[in-house]
Amino acid sequence: MGQLIKLQDYISRYETDVYRYASEFIRLKKKQWERIKEEWESGEVNVYAPSDSTWEWMEENRSLFQTVKGWLKRSKGKNEEEKSENVLHNEDRFFSSLFVTEPKTVDELKLLFLEKVFQLQMKWASSTLKHESIVDKKFYYEETLKYFLQRFPDTYLCLYKPVFLVKNAAVELDVILLSPTATWCVTFAEGEIIVGSSDRFWTEMTREEEKKLINPLLSLYRTEKIISDLYERYQIELPVKKVVLNRSGYIDYRYAPNDVQLIDKRYYEQWFSSLRSLTAPLKHVQLKAASHLLQHCYSHYYERQWQEEE
Repeated sequence: MGQLIKLQDYISRYETDVYRYASEFIRLKKKQWERIKEEWESGEVNVYAPSDSTWEWMEENRSLFQTVKGWLKRSKGKNEEEKSENVLHNEDRFFSSLFVTEPKTVDELKLLFLEKVFQLQMKWASSTLKHESIVDKKFYYEETLKYFLQRFPDTYLCLYKPVFLVKNAAVELDVILLSPTATWCVTFAEGEIIVGSSDRFWTEMTREEEKKLINPLLSLYRTEKIISDLYERYQIELPVKKVVLNRSGYIDYRYAPNDVQLIDKRYYEQWFSSLRSLTAPLKHVQLKAASHLLQHCYSHYYERQWQEEE
């Protein structure tokens, strides 16, 4: 699974130490998968009846915060590092909560486990030890977000539509995907047939009608410019690549710029497979890039209630 290190303008614990949490995520995911798979094989996986909606079930998992809250009250004299370690220990328990349905096959078990990890990722991408942000519920159901998190390897770091501060102005960018070998700026232009041009608008053609959509290259070049400027400032050598993605349709742009990859259904599987097959581990330059990008992101958050009570 790709790692969600930044979600729009929500505070992320990766901002506090991306070097630590990037490797911690891989360790935790591997450990919990091995444990849950072993329990499933021995018939020990428990199931509970789901509530009226998936979101209500997700909200119930917030009781974990109360566990951490109680521990913090009892740990008043401990330093921040010790508290942080205990939070990670409690997140191990996050995977001990029950599945909403009984997995019949190992593939079903994987899907349920991926959903568990997704919920943990959302938590990590919206809270730190001291602060948290209120996440819009829509992100729990956003297909493109899950695409980056559930279809790519653990060593891919994702900034999903992050908000950057540029000359004191907040600017929302496209998706930024940091692999061990490159930085991918990705935007979507999905539909049956997308006709591109150098104008402000592109055209989506369907059997019934034609619709205008804003030229995705405008935001894509803005994203690349901000990243490239930061890389130059901090002497980060990581190639920046730009992609317009249409996974199930076609893109027709006769005079497309050479520095942009237009990936439609004709080329999608080849492009996607090349990224998924990358087996390189996390790289120092990749984490350095992530660290500096996060430093320039805007975050809206408030102090966690249990910190105020402490």
